[in-house]
Amino acid sequence: EPPYTPKDFSCHTQDMRTVTCTWRAGGETYLYGQNAPRYTLSETLSQKNDLCEAHCPDMCSCSWERGEKRIWNVTVTVENVLGKKTATDVFDVNHRMYPTAPFQVWEESTDTEITLHWSYQNNRIELFCQTEVVQPDGKVELHNSSNVASHQGSIMVRGLQPDTEYKARVRCGAAKHFWRWSEWSQPLTIRTMEGTPWGKLDIWREISPVVGGRNVILFWKQTSNFQANGRIISYEVTWEKKDHSSKPERISVPSVYNSTRIFIDKHSYRITIMAKNKVNFSLPSVLIISRATDNSRKILFCSFLGIKELKEGQVNGVDDGIFISWEPRSIYDSYIIDWCNFPRLQPCDLQWKRFGPNTSSAVISSAAFVPGVRYKFCVYGSAANRASLLEKKTGYLRELPPRIDPNMKKVDLTYNSVALFWDYDSTNESEPGFVRGYHVYVSPMQGKCNLKGSKKHILSDDSELCKYTIENPEEKRYTVEHLMSNTKYKVAVKAFTGGGETPIVNFMYIDTPYNSNMLYLVFLVVIVPALVVAICHWKMKWVKECCCPVIPSPNKSKVLSFKEFKIGSEKVLKVSDCTPDVLAMDSKAEAQKL
Repeated sequence: EPPYTPKDFSCHTQDMRTVTCTWRAGGETYLYGQNAPRYTLSETLSQKNDLCEAHCPDMCSCSWERGEKRIWNVTVTVENVLGKKTATDVFDVNHRMYPTAPFQVWEESTDTEITLHWSYQNNRIELFCQTEVVQPDGKVELHNSSNVASHQGSIMVRGLQPDTEYKARVRCGAAKHFWRWSEWSQPLTIRTMEGTPWGKLDIWREISPVVGGRNVILFWKQTSNFQANGRIISYEVTWEKKDHSSKPERISVPSVYNSTRIFIDKHSYRITIMAKNKVNFSLPSVLIISRATDNSRKILFCSFLGIKELKEGQVNGVDDGIFISWEPRSIYDSYIIDWCNFPRLQPCDLQWKRFGPNTSSAVISSAAFVPGVRYKFCVYGSAANRASLLEKKTGYLRELPPRIDPNMKKVDLTYNSVALFWDYDSTNESEPGFVRGYHVYVSPMQGKCNLKGSKKHILSDDSELCKYTIENPEEKRYTVEHLMSNTKYKVAVKAFTGGGETPIVNFMYIDTPYNSNMLYLVFLVVIVPALVVAICHWKMKWVKECCCPVIPSPNKSKVLSFKEFKIGSEKVLKVSDCTPDVLAMDSKAEAQKL
């Protein structure tokens, strides 16, 4: 193909002695060797047709001595056997200054300032320069120099952090008729000097009463507002009696530690802690410990086992931590919450967090929090560096089901009920959740369960149980009623927490006895009448003579039971008292007597 028109054709000078033109080939011609495109530069104003020649596949450049000429009209011609194309650039050399990159870059630094120095290869042109400073977080800042120089330059960068590593580089451009920045110099890595630590340490304490006084474990940490401004060498701890003139005691703790233990008596103490680097100390952090009294146990020692006045409130886990709330008091200027990351270990890795006076709730987060572990939180109010215990909280990141089942200790059976009694330590701190109550499960071995007052519960194998709920964890007995006599049942008791309960694995089996009242009723209704009938059948003649004689006996007549019908022991019926239908005489001799 014929050649393409050169692209991005432009010319410049770097030293005011040599002119250099650059361009890009327009496209592939598929001609090679002696037929490849050939570039020729010419100057129209001076009629110079052979400034320079070049052969290049893509990026091209060509240079020549400029002499004293300022205004140039340069044409690049590209041609091959199939044709030619041209591109033109008209320029003033003084306006096309493209300096070389600065070299011999070096620095001077303090704790907050850097001064960069550099040199130029060409001292015939006045340049001004720009410095790029890369912060440790990758943020880039550009600083322009205010002075113009021809062979050396410098710039001061202020507002830097002490003992911090920066990267810097420099580029320059013509002070007059600026056209283009030079290439960047080689980057320089600079570290500012150390400075005085800025801010205060965040400090806390753990107090334990002992014979003759108190053991105090002091903790400290660097917050986001604290700047070490160098390598911390040590921490200086000072304590003195607050209400008595006494000589302060001091210890220096190596920087690898963030806690120390001291002993104090029952007086009030003022404790200060400062961080130290090789330049200076930080501002002191102050902690006041009140005088030890019987009441101070209640307001100072969160972990003191004898405290009964403060009831532990239960708190709940949320998505990103454990939610704590407290009742604010206007007398405090801040609040502190402390807890142990590993409550089952010693030491427990005590942690604490501070909050402002207008805060009454917080979400406590820690990478150490795991489900099923009970964490205790103590809320303190602080006024003038003196802390007082306000509230105690306990809770879980997430509750899990109880690990063990209640221990069945007694079972009382009747023909239609069963009374269950069990043991369970619902206050055990190793429980993976707060025990909220118990579930009692009952089901006959044959058939479905439909006991009155129960709810249906379906197991994973689709079997059906009757379920009763006890919502008081201190209630450890329950009576299941409305059972059938002489029936085999399976029974289970499960404790449940906010995380539910474990699946039912083991059942207890019971057999209800026969109903003795039913047997007695059957005896009265069936056995006794049958016995009477059998006796009557056996003594039929006697019964008939007794109950239904052919000739009734006067002594058995109810009519003759009244007193006026008796003469002595005999019952007598006077004929005059009734009118018989027929009078029969069995014996004439008797008739004569009558």
